[in-house]
Parts: sequence; structure tokens; C-alpha cells
Amino acid sequence: MIAPVRKAVFPVAGLGTRFLPATKSVPKEMLTVVDRPVLQYAVDEAREAGITHFIFVTGRNKAVIEDYFDIQYELETTLRERGKTAALADLNDTLPEAGTFSFTRQQAPLGLGHAIWCARDLVGDEPFAVLLPDMLLQGAPGCLKSMMEVYERTGGNVIAVGECDPKHVGQYGIVGVGETAGDAFRITSMIEKPRPAEAPSNRYINGRYIFQPELFSHLSSFTRGAGGEIQVTDAMIALAKDQPFYGWTWSGRTYDCGSKAGYFAATFAYAIARDDLLPALAAEIDAHASLRPDGTVIDIAVDPALQGLREIVQRRLNALGRRRDGTG
Repeated sequence: MIAPVRKAVFPVAGLGTRFLPATKSVPKEMLTVVDRPVLQYAVDEAREAGITHFIFVTGRNKAVIEDYFDIQYELETTLRERGKTAALADLNDTLPEAGTFSFTRQQAPLGLGHAIWCARDLVGDEPFAVLLPDMLLQGAPGCLKSMMEVYERTGGNVIAVGECDPKHVGQYGIVGVGETAGDAFRITSMIEKPRPAEAPSNRYINGRYIFQPELFSHLSSFTRGAGGEIQVTDAMIALAKDQPFYGWTWSGRTYDCGSKAGYFAATFAYAIARDDLLPALAAEIDAHASLRPDGTVIDIAVDPALQGLREIVQRRLNALGRRRDGTG
């Protein structure tokens, strides 16, 4: 019988140096995409997948994460007194059931593998998921929910992957593709940031994992890998000698919110998906997207990039209009 996955680990101890000075006082996981912290999207994805125990591996100056998932009596009382029922409902939706959230510390930045190892006692001897909050995955159903369906058929270890331009494989952990198993495939090899000529495929690991607990025994060796850090990929390669690994290809959108470009792209994508924000966003694009930094005007009609951006927003506006008048 395949053991169920009840627990998920969220490594949130990173310093967020690419977002300084903002992350000097605000954890990068608490930066907002529209009106929700990046971390909230990962928690919602895990909750949709049936996770019941949420484990956060934090670091210094990350106490605000724990506070975010707690009751704010003064704020809730004020909203209730002022009749702000919608805002109060939003707060209640993010509040976890008592006893389902746990927090532990990664005391030194020794890599993703070390962060996951820090959760070993909270996970115990059972399979678990890992979600990297920096990687924001937009689509329905959520990525982890679909991975759970694969896991229930295959057991073992399951990794979500995306497809990248072969020229960019050096930016990711890449897996080799073996025989198919339904809508998944056997992973035949794993390599961290290979040169294009060395890459076994263009399937990159996108930050969602389901592991068996034996992974911890390989992480506990504290073997230093790339960058002098304890790499989870090295432990996965070692575990793959004894247990199967399966890959499942995510077909939704993936945004790397650990980079400024990815963070902006995610904010734009989630904003245009919001009916309450779409009209104002379209107006802003028309008003400002045609201006160069020096103040000269770009003709949207002849600029391919701006024209494509406007067409995306216009399609969303048309769909919104059809929904409102009952024709779509």
C-alpha cells in the first residue's frame, strides 16, 4: 500500500539578496503578487493537494512569516466594527487550523538540501512534499494536486518538471527522460546546471517534489556539492540508486519570483486574471506603455512587443465582457 502524503516542507530561510533593499526588513517570501504574499500561493497549492501539516524552515528575521499565519485580534476587531466583511473573510481564509503549521530554523545558509534536512524530525518516517515558494505555478488544478495523482499510481518519488529552451538548460537542474508511466515518465538521470551538450533533455525541475523519507539519510551525510552547499540534487541522485523517481510535466505557467523579471511577470499575469483589476490595467498600458524612458512616443501599432501585450489584455477584456453580459 502506498503511504499517503500529509506533510509539506516550505524552505523559506533564503536571504533574498536579489531584492535588496526591500528584503532588508521584509522576507522575500512575503513580497506580494497583487495582494497576496508569494508564500500564500504555495500554501494554497499544498492545501488544494490535501496537505494537512505545513512545515516552514525559516531563518533569522523571518518571524513575520509566523505572524502572518496567526490571528491578528486588533485588525480583525477593527474590520468587524467597520463592517469590512469581505476583508475579514479574506483574512479568515488564510488562517490555518490550529496545530497544522510548524516552524523550525535553518541556522546557516548551507543550501536547499540542508534546509530540507532541518525538517527531518517534523516530517518523521513518512513521504512528504517540498514546495519552493519562489517558484510560482499558475494553473488549475494546481501542480502538487496533479503530482499527488501520479504518486498514488506510482509510489516512489515524484518531481514536477517544465520544458525550457535547450540553450537555457545551464540555468536549471535537468532530468533524463525514460519510459512512460501513464502521463508521467521514469527519470533516468539528474544533473545540476549542465552545459547544453551534456544535458540529457530539456526537462527542468520546477520546484515541486514528493520524496520518500529515506532522502534524509542521504542529506545527513552533509556532502558539499556545487557552490560548497548541501545540494538536494546530490541526495536525489544517491536515493535514485535504490528507489524509482518519476517525472511529471507541468503544463501551466511557471514564474521564478526569485528574480525581478520573474516577479514582475507573475504580478502582471495574476493582475490580468483579476476581473476587478483588468480594466484599470488596460488603461495604464494604453497611457504609459507607449513611452520610452526618454519620453519619446512608441507607436503601439508598429511595436511588436507592446502590440502583443495589448492584445493579451484585450482578449481578457473581451472575455470579461462576455461573462458580464451572459454570452460567455
